[in-house]
Amino acid sequence: MNRREFARLLAIGGAVPFVTPELTWARSAKLPPTPASPDEKFWMSVRDQFVMPKELTMLNAANLCPSSAPVLDTLYKTTRDMDQDPSMENRAKLGEGRENTRRLLAEFLRVTPEEIVITRNTSESNNLVSTGLDLKPGDEVLLTADNHPSNHTAWQQKAKRFGFTVIDVPVPNPHPGFDYYVDAFTKAITPRTKVISFTHQTSTVGDLFPAKDICRLARERGILTLVDGAQSFGLFDVDLSDIQPDFYSGSAHKWPCGPKENGVLYINKSAQSKIWASIFSAYPGRVGVSRTFEGFGQRDEPAMIAFGEALKLQTQIGRANIERRSRELTTGLIEGLKKIDGVKIWTSPEPSRRAAVLSFQPGSLDVRTLSAALYKNDHLGCATRGGQDRPGLRFSPHFYNTHADVEKAIAAVKKYMAAGV
Repeated sequence: MNRREFARLLAIGGAVPFVTPELTWARSAKLPPTPASPDEKFWMSVRDQFVMPKELTMLNAANLCPSSAPVLDTLYKTTRDMDQDPSMENRAKLGEGRENTRRLLAEFLRVTPEEIVITRNTSESNNLVSTGLDLKPGDEVLLTADNHPSNHTAWQQKAKRFGFTVIDVPVPNPHPGFDYYVDAFTKAITPRTKVISFTHQTSTVGDLFPAKDICRLARERGILTLVDGAQSFGLFDVDLSDIQPDFYSGSAHKWPCGPKENGVLYINKSAQSKIWASIFSAYPGRVGVSRTFEGFGQRDEPAMIAFGEALKLQTQIGRANIERRSRELTTGLIEGLKKIDGVKIWTSPEPSRRAAVLSFQPGSLDVRTLSAALYKNDHLGCATRGGQDRPGLRFSPHFYNTHADVEKAIAAVKKYMAAGV
């Protein structure tokens, strides 16, 4: 059949059925059990769970992570099953799949399913909080300047509408230590303070905030807390039963290596009576706060089920192992970059104050031109930051990266620093 005949058949009513072979992934071999002390061979087997070409090095987990083959398999097969038979009878099993992911999220964060809302991403989660709290003129919200726009601009815009006040706690560079932030928030609190909202690990230079201490400080004073976990969920072994925030947000598409447009909002049972739902529609969750907060209408339930597969893979590898690995790779990058003349590292040199987000200024090189060269010539993906506030490149390695990736990145930056772009 030639193209003209094929087009004619399509035009007269879909005479040619859509046929696709079963999907297979190039490197989806079964992951071996995690050894007591994972070595480079094991981490190479983890890399093989991802479908990226072997020559491609992605150091941009803080922005977007690849989904693993198990996630892709589940997403494809579940979507195909649904679209082959979109009847209510066939789709009924998807609801249980969504609730299973809710249970997995609760286990992952060490809370209860009744406190979990499955959202689209961190931005939606943060905005559900800043819109849902009953704040009035005279009330104050404490932020930090390094919050993501969904946890900074959103508060500022709603302050204009509802009349409350937003106050930024300064964020010095380099990281001044955890005691500084506990003291800074303590001094900023007034009788009008109703909310403290901060990022667990900043996406700008990777500063860590003492989440447990800040949440304790706020709780003792009757102040609500929102912890933006976009850069900690799926990277750290987060234990919300220990941190005890009122609200915590995260995205599937970053460090969990899950499907896109899935996220989580944790609402502590003690805070559920203090927040209003913002969206009312069909198909809410089945338990706890999801019954009132998750009525978002038709959802992509196959993606929600695939979200659970991402959590299972991380649990299988070991979340503490993932955090140690990402920190180890970041330390390797810092140690290598600081030996290159002209490179200025914005991220804290103190390991306890950072994790897996590294920002640096590559001398006088134009960062966008350098980033493009790294991708085109060296098959290395990263992020850029322009402007006057700590400009440069950002590397954010994750558990699918290797020490060879670290060496490759350092060598490439050294090459361009010496010869230009």
